Amino acid sequence: MSKSNGKPKGKQKPKKDPTPRSTARLGAVQALYQMDIAGTDLNDVVEEFSEHRLGAEVDGDHYKDADIEFFEAIIRGVVKHQRDIDPLLDERLATGWRLARIDSIMRAILRSAAFELRERLDVPARVVLNEYIDIANAFFEQDEPKVVNGVLDSLTNHLRPKELGQKAKAGG
Repeated sequence: MSKSNGKPKGKQKPKKDPTPRSTARLGAVQALYQMDIAGTDLNDVVEEFSEHRLGAEVDGDHYKDADIEFFEAIIRGVVKHQRDIDPLLDERLATGWRLARIDSIMRAILRSAAFELRERLDVPARVVLNEYIDIANAFFEQDEPKVVNGVLDSLTNHLRPKELGQKAKAGG
């Protein structure tokens, strides 16, 4: 799998202006990446993104306005539920792969999406799938978006089978 530097690759034109929730999701993925790579404290990263990145211009990049409460709910939720989320994701990765072995951005994407699918039942599953696949496409040009799609599709079928019109599958 290709490596990412935590910034979208910028080669794709967005389909439309992102919604505040879409921007919050992207910011959450970047914040989780920063926490993973730099060991930044949860409260510090929430403050940094809320006050200095989301809706601001940083190094010539303009960050769109975000739903800050939603951003914070994702970040805090992933951290709070990580012990439950990670095994669910490990079960859906290819044999021999573990979440700890994959790219940090991809791990952040999967954890954020898994949190929403598991805990944010107010957000339709198809919205979660589409949003995080779009984020994966923003960061990666190779097979990673397909992996994200496959893992999240399996997780959705497990956690919310009725939303996609499928029966729950056995396992995790």
